[in-house]
Amino acid sequence: MDARNRFMSFDTTNLLDPPRPSYTFSIYSRALFEKSKFKDYDSLLESKLARSEARANHFATILENGNTIGANGTLARPHGTHESKRDKGKFPKTTRVHLVEGEYVATFTIGSEETKSFLLIDTGSDLVWWQCKPCRPNKCYSQKNPIYDSTKSRTYRQLDCIVETSSCQVASKVYQCTEFGNQCLYDYKYVEGSITKGWIAEDVITFYLDLGRVRILFGCGIDQTSGTQFNGEYSGIAGIGRRVLKGGYSLPSQLEADIMAMCLPGTYSTKASTISFHTTPFKKTTSAGLLPNFRFPNFYFVNLYKIFINDKEIPFFPSLSRNFGNYDMTGGCIVDTGTIMSCFPRDFHTVFRDTFRKEVRGIPMMEVPLGAFDTCYIEEPGVVPTFPVVKMYFGHQSPDNLLLLQQLRVVVHIRGLFCLAFLPWDQNVAIIGNHQLQGVGLTFDTGTDTLSFDLDAC
Repeated sequence: MDARNRFMSFDTTNLLDPPRPSYTFSIYSRALFEKSKFKDYDSLLESKLARSEARANHFATILENGNTIGANGTLARPHGTHESKRDKGKFPKTTRVHLVEGEYVATFTIGSEETKSFLLIDTGSDLVWWQCKPCRPNKCYSQKNPIYDSTKSRTYRQLDCIVETSSCQVASKVYQCTEFGNQCLYDYKYVEGSITKGWIAEDVITFYLDLGRVRILFGCGIDQTSGTQFNGEYSGIAGIGRRVLKGGYSLPSQLEADIMAMCLPGTYSTKASTISFHTTPFKKTTSAGLLPNFRFPNFYFVNLYKIFINDKEIPFFPSLSRNFGNYDMTGGCIVDTGTIMSCFPRDFHTVFRDTFRKEVRGIPMMEVPLGAFDTCYIEEPGVVPTFPVVKMYFGHQSPDNLLLLQQLRVVVHIRGLFCLAFLPWDQNVAIIGNHQLQGVGLTFDTGTDTLSFDLDAC
């Protein structure tokens, strides 16, 4: 309880953002910025879980419709359809609704004015965008930090989509090249109705430790239609979807970084962690294979092989064996930092849950479910409970491929209960979420197609 109370009472004006070298950003838990809206930590957690459920539901929609998502994170049109690459300045109409944004916030210093901005980071999306003056009348939401002003940045440059045709992703309906002004316009719509519109531009990001500067393309957002998603704590969203070699606006793609390393802050952490590109500070002792997926190139699929609770193996069902065990290169498991609780296919989860219950010793279980959680145990004053461990093997059964999850990565503490922090869903794909990866040093290496785990690295 002391950790929760410290978290809820922490003054975000005291956030420490130490100088970082080039290609390294500070990251914080999104909950740290939004906690003032809630009366207690449990209410905050319930809000996070609802957001995570919406994200999982949208993942399900994408997986079910079977459409191919291009390198820019948008649905490809059917073969034979045609669309003009030029219009008269109207914003394009989105072909799909994008995933709910992330659960972590990174600090960026942008433009010659070195405007400090907080951006949500999202492993499930591609575009990097932030609010951009001059906005359309009453179309930029109020934010605590100053809004980036393109007219004041000497390093700002709007993308000329005629001269730089390959930089404007006109193959999708999310981007359009205008007839007048040669602007590369974009229109992004999110799950709960929020929209950002603007054009693709270029400016610098500054890193204070070595005074390095990097130029990136970004969405200059001049119209953020109001929704529940955008609020004044952050300026936009930075997509960090998997690097693609041609096209794509994600940070890994633009920075041409095979390596992306991050350490996700723990549940009650008020300290800055980091996300970095090109190099990693973390050990690569435990690794999974990153599997290419032509239908969803921006997602991080891994070769989950076997799962144990203590020493009890959870069998894969035939429908899952095709995805998990036979390496058909489509992948049966996605690592997603924007989903909180890991999700398993429903039939697999039932066996997983029942095995977990049998392995729990001496802790009274609640008979009534708590929201989405159907396996919860009563907290007893002065008693520190011990729960079974969850072992995840990737590729084959070896200590080098074992992710060992214990205690607070296995259960979540909510409303005076300890609940199993794995949820069922109606897909034959698993998602490993950020609750299981809190405090773990993650190294995504698309050069060697590996994802490495360094337990308790932050």
